[in-house]
Amino acid sequence: MRMFTVYYLDGKNVLLNQLRKSVPNEGEEIRIKGRKGKVTSVTSVEESKIHVHVELESVNKAKLAAEVDKKKKKR
Repeated sequence: MRMFTVYYLDGKNVLLNQLRKSVPNEGEEIRIKGRKGKVTSVTSVEESKIHVHVELESVNKAKLAAEVDKKKKKR
């Protein structure tokens, strides 16, 4: 069984690296650290070293802060 070291990159930032049996395909939907993303490109650096470029969905922090305020108990 062949294993690959897969590096998930967002721009130049390494989000995650995994030892996997299979390599993700372009256009595949993935979740990394609870965030949804899409594979934009897959490049082979060495025989078993793979770089996977990911585009993550942006998080609107103002919207999240408003939801937290609603949950707080009013006195």
